[in-house]
Amino acid sequence: MMASVQLLFILILCSVTANAATAQAVVPTHTLQPGDIVSIEDVQITEASVRDGFSELVQVLGFEVRRVLYRGRPMRPGDVGVPALVERNELVTLVYRIGGLSIETEGRSLGRGAIGDKLNVLNLSSRNTVSGHVNELGAVIVGRE
Repeated sequence: MMASVQLLFILILCSVTANAATAQAVVPTHTLQPGDIVSIEDVQITEASVRDGFSELVQVLGFEVRRVLYRGRPMRPGDVGVPALVERNELVTLVYRIGGLSIETEGRSLGRGAIGDKLNVLNLSSRNTVSGHVNELGAVIVGRE
């Protein structure tokens, strides 16, 4: 009799613990590939036991998928990010500004990046590789702004 009471207590404790650990989580409605932009048709809210996942749809809408996301698995902050403005091998404007001086030239992106990302670019005039940060227009700022 005592063993059955202990077993019942353990089962109740496990069910209470399991219910306490579940919360709302954002999950894909289908498999999402890297580079996809998350839209309302791609995600839904479900109950899941996840601690560091997203809990609201607005937290992921418009973001770019960073790794393959499978249907029904909770999405986490490292799974999505700001969409890239500059793609690899894309022609970009290189901008160098200091004081009132501004020099612009054309370059070829050696990677892809979003606003604020550090990016290496081949200066097409000098054939030198320079490093800068992507601005909101998709240009790469290589000097102080």
